[in-house]
This record gives sequence, C-alpha cells and structure tokens, in this order.
Amino acid sequence: MCAEQKSSRHRRISWVCAVLAAACAALWWPAAALGQPVPEYQVKAAFLLNFTKFIEWPANAFADSGSPFSICILGRDPFGRALDDFAEGEAVSDRKLVVRRINESPAAQTCQLVFVDSAGKDLGRILGGFGRGVLTVGEGERFLRDGGMIAFVIENRRVRFDINQSAVEGVGLKISSKLLSVARSVEK
Repeated sequence: MCAEQKSSRHRRISWVCAVLAAACAALWWPAAALGQPVPEYQVKAAFLLNFTKFIEWPANAFADSGSPFSICILGRDPFGRALDDFAEGEAVSDRKLVVRRINESPAAQTCQLVFVDSAGKDLGRILGGFGRGVLTVGEGERFLRDGGMIAFVIENRRVRFDINQSAVEGVGLKISSKLLSVARSVEK
C-alpha cells in the first residue's frame, strides 16, 4: 500500500472513529447537556451506519463486485427518513450504500445488514433463515437470545447495544475490537 493510500485510509478510519465517538458521547450525555433530546431512532440509525464501518463482510456476501451494500429493514420501519438521510452519499468498502424496506426474508446476497422489527414475531425462525454474510440487528435482550447478533437496549435513558460475537463470526463476518469495546456487553 503506497503512502497516499495509507494516509487516505487513516483519514477515513479517523473520521469513522470520530463519528462513532460523537454518537457514543451523544448517548452518554444527559439530554439537557445537548440542548434537546436526540430522538431514539435517529441515534439507532447512526449506530447502524457506524456498525458497517467496524465489521468486515466477505466477498461472497454480495452477488457481484458491483453490488451495493444494502441495509434492509424487515417489517415495520421505526427510522422514518433518519436512516436514509444518514446513508445518503455513503459507501461501505467502496460499495454504494442503499437502504431497503422489505416484508419478508431477503434472497441471499441482497442484504448485508438487516434490522429486524421483532414485535410479535417468531424470531428464532426468522433469524435462522438468513444466510452467511448477513448481520442481524434488532432490539431488546430477547433478540440476542433468539439468535440475533446486535441488540439495541435502553439503559438509563440511553441507547446502548449488546453483541453476540459468536453469532457474528458464525456467519463469516469479522468484527472490530473497537466495536466490541464500546458494546454494553459481548457474548462470546
């Protein structure tokens, strides 16, 4: 890797770390210190985007080299425009980032990250239907117990997340130690 590529990569990593640090700081400071509360799903949307920067997907998670990186929302969409706004103009590993809303489990290689609305659903069956190379994100501690990989939780009125590291690695994804270090808990 030439010096210019290293410098560019270092700037991108520094930017991503700064964004993640800012998102985490916004979560840990009381809303009054921010001047106004940040809506919960705007924070979760920012986290979804940042998760893509700290997890490595294998090439076979995509249909071909020109396929976009897709964040899919399965079921009810609690994000509104927030996720679309954050994703606009972004790329993940040189792939255009797109947001899709789906009502059933996606075909292989069409979604790399799936946010699952778990309300009243048979999570074990749904989560078992995703193939390799798909990161599943949902809400609540039940999500991890049912086989999910990253679960948003609310702790002291702040958005946090737990990680099931073995589930992530079990589908061929590599998770950064930096992401693991800011998780509320990590199941191995």
